[in-house]
Amino acid sequence: MTPKDLLRADQRLIADLIPEGARVLDLGCGDGALLERLREERGAIVRGVEIDLDDIATCVERDVPVFQSDLDEGLADIPDGRFDVVILSQTLQVVRRPRLVLSEMLRVGTRGVVSFPNFGHWRIRMHLALHGRMPVSEAIPYSWYDTPNIHHTTIADFRDFAADCGAVVEREIAFVGRDDGKMRLVRTLPNLLADEAVFVLRPKNA
Repeated sequence: MTPKDLLRADQRLIADLIPEGARVLDLGCGDGALLERLREERGAIVRGVEIDLDDIATCVERDVPVFQSDLDEGLADIPDGRFDVVILSQTLQVVRRPRLVLSEMLRVGTRGVVSFPNFGHWRIRMHLALHGRMPVSEAIPYSWYDTPNIHHTTIADFRDFAADCGAVVEREIAFVGRDDGKMRLVRTLPNLLADEAVFVLRPKNA
């Protein structure tokens, strides 16, 4: 398998947004597959932050630079503006202090790229309305009792949250993931029809 084949749909989309040779920090980088692709196909200078020791070991096997840290404690060891792009893919909803994490990513990076599942998708709304139970889907594949997702946001909620954190949305990409691993972009009523989203942000004063 190539690095591209190992990526989730949102990660493949993010990879296409990264400029050639960019300095990239991935917060909650997991197994390092995205950073490996960015290094090999974009010539990016990459670094990851991860808390899980097994994922860190996999990053080391990939020769992806990574250090262990809890994002909820901030990024005090990283100077302002050190990176061109800071990535937060499918991680915002699992941290305890999302406001701090978003503020820190925009402090240490010129641009931030955030992806997350959209809990405003019509299937989720319908499932709750008809069954009165939390849904399980491909985009949200966990039962309520074992999910890592502790902040359930929608696209509309995230727009307000970003603005409240002093971020400017430069680009919003909403999409539906497909069973074949591809995606379908959603341009109409994204908060209702998209099951995932990617946002490109910059600090308000940048």
